[in-house]
Amino acid sequence: MGILRVLSTSALVIGVAQALVTKDGKTGRLPAMGFNSWNAFKCDISEEVFLTAAEEIVSLGLKDAGYEYVNIDDCWADLDLWRDNSTGRIVPDYKKFPDGINGTAAKVHEMGLKMGIYSDAGEKTCAGYPGSLYHEEIDAATFSDWGIDYLKYDNCYVPDNWTDTYYWVIDTYTRVYEAPYSDAPADWDWSATNTAERYYRMRDALAKVDRVINYGLCDWGQALVETWGNATGQSWRLTGDIGPYWNMLMPIVSFTSYKLEYGNFFGHNDMDMLEVGNGNLTEAETRAHFGLWAAMKSPLLIGTPLDLIGEIDLTVLKNWEFIQFNQDPVFGESVRRFKWGNGQDRGWKNETMPAEYYAGPSVRGIHVFILNVLDTTQLKSFDFSEVPGLDPKKKYKVHDMWTHKDLPGTYSKKFSIKVESHDLAGLLFTEVKKGKRSLFDGWF
Repeated sequence: MGILRVLSTSALVIGVAQALVTKDGKTGRLPAMGFNSWNAFKCDISEEVFLTAAEEIVSLGLKDAGYEYVNIDDCWADLDLWRDNSTGRIVPDYKKFPDGINGTAAKVHEMGLKMGIYSDAGEKTCAGYPGSLYHEEIDAATFSDWGIDYLKYDNCYVPDNWTDTYYWVIDTYTRVYEAPYSDAPADWDWSATNTAERYYRMRDALAKVDRVINYGLCDWGQALVETWGNATGQSWRLTGDIGPYWNMLMPIVSFTSYKLEYGNFFGHNDMDMLEVGNGNLTEAETRAHFGLWAAMKSPLLIGTPLDLIGEIDLTVLKNWEFIQFNQDPVFGESVRRFKWGNGQDRGWKNETMPAEYYAGPSVRGIHVFILNVLDTTQLKSFDFSEVPGLDPKKKYKVHDMWTHKDLPGTYSKKFSIKVESHDLAGLLFTEVKKGKRSLFDGWF
């Protein structure tokens, strides 16, 4: 792979592609954290939107919490000029960005943050602006020259000659569907599809530039991207677009829960930008949304106007315990589901009732996350023998990751807690007895 390196994860997951390690050995190792404009602003963007977001990230303490990217989504180019006739470079909309994208990036960098941009693996972006298909090298070089640190690469306006023999995509707007994935041979190599090739082209172009750019694939789960995304970029979207509604969050959780084994260092399942602060989500639903995105080690990209954010939503976004789990430097894998509870094992077609019980290790101990998918408060219980890493013969202190307080007493063999409707309990279990034990015990 030339100047890029790969990290083998085959010891952990059979059949998962090798992880693409960035040139500096650190960019993209952990899920990206920052801001993206699409959920809140769509095409109504300007330099002011991103400078305001950057200023708020700093002043609200979000930078100190780990948020660092300020990402421009679609609609930043000049819709009339398209590309420069002599250089072939995309022309920015100078009415929106008077000093150009490079000027905005320089201002963001002065605040100690990083600048992201958007393009598309088709002839146009989803909003009809110039795409990068057939222009990968000049666009990668342009982004590098502008000081870009992150690229979200979408999947619209794909020419007919680039369609795949077999089609596989999951879309949370039209609910879950497949056509005609069932006709694909069992041994079909999705990494050799035209979809994969379109994303390889930009990967290879980015490898040729001097700047390290975090590469986020946004192909909506098409062509089973999780099976080749690891060798292509630092994250990959698994579904269609998110929305600020409970019934649009749960299909993403459900589908991702079947794909958790594909994520690790330098390669992350992307559950889409956060909707914290948007729509009609309750406080409980907001906690569940953020907590599950963090626990499943998705990138955490804020999608709400930060100059208008309320204190409750801000507190959720800055929860250091969930962020620490998401950004754990030792354990790259996300949680695993260990019990269905009221969730239903109906495969990826399950839209509203994902598994309720998940667990995973961190440098701090064993974490258990319990979702309540029902419309009333529920008493949730599990036996320690069900949780990888917990020993039913030992005693544990239990810590609430939301309140940052220990629960009274110690616990062994089993645990119960009441969870509000559509809420998520986040718990840290640490062994009471002295002496060290391996956090790997019973996990892999």
